[in-house]
Amino acid sequence: MRADAVEEFTAYVAACSPRMRRTAFLLCGDWQRAEDEVQTALVKLYLSWDRVRARRSLDSYVRTTLVRALIDERRRPWRREQPHAVVPDRPAAEPMGMEDRLTVRAALALVPQRQRAVLVLRFYDDCDVAETARVIGCSEGTVKSQTARGLARLRELLAICEPAPADCPEG
Repeated sequence: MRADAVEEFTAYVAACSPRMRRTAFLLCGDWQRAEDEVQTALVKLYLSWDRVRARRSLDSYVRTTLVRALIDERRRPWRREQPHAVVPDRPAAEPMGMEDRLTVRAALALVPQRQRAVLVLRFYDDCDVAETARVIGCSEGTVKSQTARGLARLRELLAICEPAPADCPEG
């Protein structure tokens, strides 16, 4: 890769890594796994950096790679055998209180993977229906129905969860 391309790639990675890491964490509920998946997505971007024509769509490319990798990883049977602890490893400045954030994250972790991906893309990453459909690889109608089902499931879970995530049902 050319020196100027390396600098451009390095600057992009520095700018997008924290955002992509938070997105990955919301999708999988594990900071270490989130970092691994972001790293995998960035390696794929590095390998195709010279071929990427539209630099303004880099976020979309990395997000698509990240979401698809997390969904594919979740489908593997051995992943279903291990519970996920939903505890952030460092505090973040957010308007919501710590107990509320943990409760929402615990409930979000119980939402089915595809619905969770739709909710994170639509409401955390602020993607529109078309972008979400493109990232996940489904129709816009599927995004709408998965959004409705995911929100309904999240509301159900939040209604029965106490402020402490340990009080949430296991599935």
